[in-house]
Amino acid sequence: MMDAVQQDKAQELMQQTAALVEQASQDEFQDLQQFLTFVMEGEEYGIDILNVQEIRGWGNVTPIPNAPDHVSGVINLRGAIVPVIDLRVMFSLGDVRFDENTVVIVLKVENERVNRIMGIVVDAVSDVFSLAEDDKRPPPNVNQSVSQKYINGLTEVKGKMVILLDCEKLLDIENH
Repeated sequence: MMDAVQQDKAQELMQQTAALVEQASQDEFQDLQQFLTFVMEGEEYGIDILNVQEIRGWGNVTPIPNAPDHVSGVINLRGAIVPVIDLRVMFSLGDVRFDENTVVIVLKVENERVNRIMGIVVDAVSDVFSLAEDDKRPPPNVNQSVSQKYINGLTEVKGKMVILLDCEKLLDIENH
Protein backbone atom coordinates (compact mmCIF):
# COMPACT_ATOMS: atom_id res chain seq x y z
CA MET A 1 0.00 0.00 0.00
CA MET A 2 1.23 3.54 -0.80
CA ASP A 3 1.96 5.96 1.95
CA ALA A 4 1.00 9.65 1.78
CA VAL A 5 4.35 10.72 0.28
CA GLN A 6 4.12 8.10 -2.49
CA GLN A 7 0.51 9.10 -3.20
CA ASP A 8 1.55 12.75 -3.47
CA LYS A 9 4.40 11.85 -5.84
CA ALA A 10 2.10 9.63 -7.91
CA GLN A 11 -0.51 12.40 -8.05
CA GLU A 12 2.15 14.94 -9.08
CA LEU A 13 3.48 12.58 -11.75
CA MET A 14 -0.06 12.05 -13.12
CA GLN A 15 -0.64 15.80 -13.25
CA GLN A 16 2.67 16.33 -15.07
CA THR A 17 1.84 13.54 -17.51
CA ALA A 18 -1.63 14.98 -18.12
CA ALA A 19 -0.12 18.44 -18.70
CA LEU A 20 2.41 16.98 -21.17
CA VAL A 21 -0.32 15.10 -23.04
CA GLU A 22 -2.49 18.21 -23.21
CA GLN A 23 0.44 20.33 -24.42
CA ALA A 24 1.36 17.71 -27.04
CA SER A 25 -2.27 17.60 -28.23
CA GLN A 26 -2.42 21.39 -28.46
CA ASP A 27 0.92 21.53 -30.28
CA GLU A 28 -0.25 18.81 -32.68
CA PHE A 29 -3.55 20.62 -33.27
CA GLN A 30 -1.76 23.93 -33.82
CA ASP A 31 0.37 22.31 -36.52
CA LEU A 32 -2.73 21.15 -38.39
CA GLN A 33 -4.75 23.21 -40.83
CA GLN A 34 -8.30 22.21 -41.76
CA PHE A 35 -9.52 22.28 -45.33
CA LEU A 36 -12.96 22.04 -46.88
CA THR A 37 -12.81 19.95 -50.04
CA PHE A 38 -15.08 20.28 -53.02
CA VAL A 39 -15.38 18.77 -56.47
CA MET A 40 -15.18 20.41 -59.88
CA GLU A 41 -15.21 18.26 -63.03
CA GLY A 42 -14.34 15.19 -60.98
CA GLU A 43 -11.23 16.72 -59.36
CA GLU A 44 -10.90 17.46 -55.62
CA TYR A 45 -9.96 20.95 -54.47
CA GLY A 46 -9.40 22.23 -50.95
CA ILE A 47 -9.67 25.63 -49.29
CA ASP A 48 -8.74 26.73 -45.78
CA ILE A 49 -11.86 26.21 -43.69
CA LEU A 50 -11.14 29.41 -41.73
CA ASN A 51 -12.00 31.34 -44.90
CA VAL A 52 -15.40 29.65 -45.33
CA GLN A 53 -18.23 31.87 -44.11
CA GLU A 54 -21.07 29.62 -45.27
CA ILE A 55 -22.22 27.16 -47.90
CA ARG A 56 -25.41 27.87 -49.86
CA GLY A 57 -27.36 25.93 -52.41
CA TRP A 58 -27.29 27.18 -55.98
CA GLY A 59 -29.99 29.71 -56.73
CA ASN A 60 -31.01 33.35 -56.46
CA VAL A 61 -27.88 34.54 -58.28
CA THR A 62 -28.59 37.76 -60.14
CA PRO A 63 -26.60 38.06 -63.38
CA ILE A 64 -24.60 41.25 -63.96
CA PRO A 65 -24.64 42.65 -67.53
CA ASN A 66 -21.23 42.85 -69.26
CA ALA A 67 -19.49 40.99 -66.42
CA PRO A 68 -16.56 38.70 -67.25
CA ASP A 69 -17.56 35.13 -68.14
CA HIS A 70 -16.34 33.74 -64.80
CA VAL A 71 -18.65 36.09 -62.83
CA SER A 72 -21.99 34.29 -62.44
CA GLY A 73 -23.59 37.33 -60.80
CA VAL A 74 -24.27 38.50 -57.26
CA ILE A 75 -26.22 37.28 -54.24
CA ASN A 76 -27.74 39.19 -51.35
CA LEU A 77 -26.17 37.85 -48.18
CA ARG A 78 -28.05 39.43 -45.27
CA GLY A 79 -27.93 42.84 -46.91
CA ALA A 80 -24.41 42.56 -48.38
CA ILE A 81 -24.07 42.24 -52.14
CA VAL A 82 -21.61 39.40 -52.77
CA PRO A 83 -20.10 38.61 -56.20
CA VAL A 84 -20.25 34.95 -57.24
CA ILE A 85 -17.38 33.53 -59.29
CA ASP A 86 -17.68 30.26 -61.22
CA LEU A 87 -14.33 28.55 -60.71
CA ARG A 88 -15.14 26.02 -63.44
CA VAL A 89 -15.20 28.86 -65.99
CA MET A 90 -12.23 30.69 -64.43
CA PHE A 91 -10.12 27.51 -64.50
CA SER A 92 -11.34 26.51 -68.02
CA LEU A 93 -12.66 23.18 -66.76
CA GLY A 94 -15.19 22.59 -69.49
CA ASP A 95 -18.95 22.30 -69.55
CA VAL A 96 -20.68 24.35 -66.88
CA ARG A 97 -23.83 22.67 -65.59
CA PHE A 98 -25.88 23.24 -62.49
CA ASP A 99 -27.65 20.44 -60.60
CA GLU A 100 -28.91 19.67 -57.09
CA ASN A 101 -25.31 19.25 -55.83
CA THR A 102 -24.08 22.63 -57.12
CA VAL A 103 -23.32 24.99 -54.26
CA VAL A 104 -21.94 28.44 -53.59
CA ILE A 105 -19.19 28.53 -50.98
CA VAL A 106 -19.05 32.02 -49.47
CA LEU A 107 -15.44 32.89 -48.65
CA LYS A 108 -14.12 35.72 -46.53
CA VAL A 109 -10.56 36.98 -46.33
CA GLU A 110 -9.52 39.83 -44.07
CA ASN A 111 -5.89 40.92 -43.86
CA GLU A 112 -3.68 43.86 -44.77
CA ARG A 113 -3.85 43.05 -48.51
CA VAL A 114 -7.43 41.83 -48.95
CA ASN A 115 -10.74 42.47 -47.19
CA ARG A 116 -13.31 40.70 -49.26
CA ILE A 117 -16.32 38.40 -49.32
CA MET A 118 -17.00 36.39 -52.46
CA GLY A 119 -18.94 33.30 -53.44
CA ILE A 120 -17.46 30.53 -55.55
CA VAL A 121 -19.63 28.10 -57.53
CA VAL A 122 -18.51 24.46 -57.30
CA ASP A 123 -20.01 21.15 -58.41
CA ALA A 124 -20.34 19.71 -54.87
CA VAL A 125 -18.89 19.93 -51.37
CA SER A 126 -16.95 16.82 -50.45
CA ASP A 127 -15.31 16.64 -47.00
CA VAL A 128 -13.28 18.36 -44.29
CA PHE A 129 -9.79 17.12 -43.45
CA SER A 130 -6.83 18.21 -41.32
CA LEU A 131 -3.41 18.63 -42.85
CA ALA A 132 0.04 19.11 -41.36
CA GLU A 133 2.24 21.64 -43.17
CA ASP A 134 4.73 18.83 -43.93
CA ASP A 135 2.03 16.96 -45.89
CA LYS A 136 1.54 19.86 -48.31
CA ARG A 137 3.55 19.65 -51.54
CA PRO A 138 4.30 22.56 -53.88
CA PRO A 139 2.44 22.59 -57.18
CA PRO A 140 4.40 21.34 -60.20
CA ASN A 141 6.03 24.08 -62.25
CA VAL A 142 4.32 23.17 -65.52
CA ASN A 143 3.36 26.62 -66.78
CA GLN A 144 1.95 29.84 -65.44
CA SER A 145 -1.67 29.32 -66.45
CA VAL A 146 -4.43 31.46 -64.99
CA SER A 147 -5.49 28.75 -62.56
CA GLN A 148 -1.90 27.85 -61.52
CA LYS A 149 -1.36 31.12 -59.64
CA TYR A 150 -4.27 30.28 -57.32
CA ILE A 151 -2.79 26.92 -56.27
CA ASN A 152 -1.21 26.85 -52.82
CA GLY A 153 -0.12 23.23 -52.92
CA LEU A 154 -1.11 19.60 -53.38
CA THR A 155 -1.77 16.76 -50.97
CA GLU A 156 -3.16 13.26 -50.98
CA VAL A 157 -6.24 12.43 -48.91
CA LYS A 158 -7.75 8.94 -48.84
CA GLY A 159 -5.86 8.00 -51.99
CA LYS A 160 -7.00 11.05 -53.99
CA MET A 161 -4.94 14.06 -55.01
CA VAL A 162 -6.36 17.32 -53.62
CA ILE A 163 -5.43 20.68 -55.14
CA LEU A 164 -5.17 23.28 -52.36
CA LEU A 165 -6.27 26.75 -53.42
CA ASP A 166 -5.07 30.07 -52.01
CA CYS A 167 -8.20 31.93 -50.88
CA GLU A 168 -6.37 35.25 -50.58
CA LYS A 169 -5.36 35.13 -54.25
CA LEU A 170 -8.78 33.86 -55.33
CA LEU A 171 -10.53 36.78 -53.66
CA ASP A 172 -8.03 39.29 -55.02
CA ILE A 173 -8.54 38.32 -58.67
CA GLU A 174 -8.85 41.82 -60.09
CA ASN A 175 -5.28 42.57 -58.98
CA HIS A 176 -3.80 39.78 -61.11
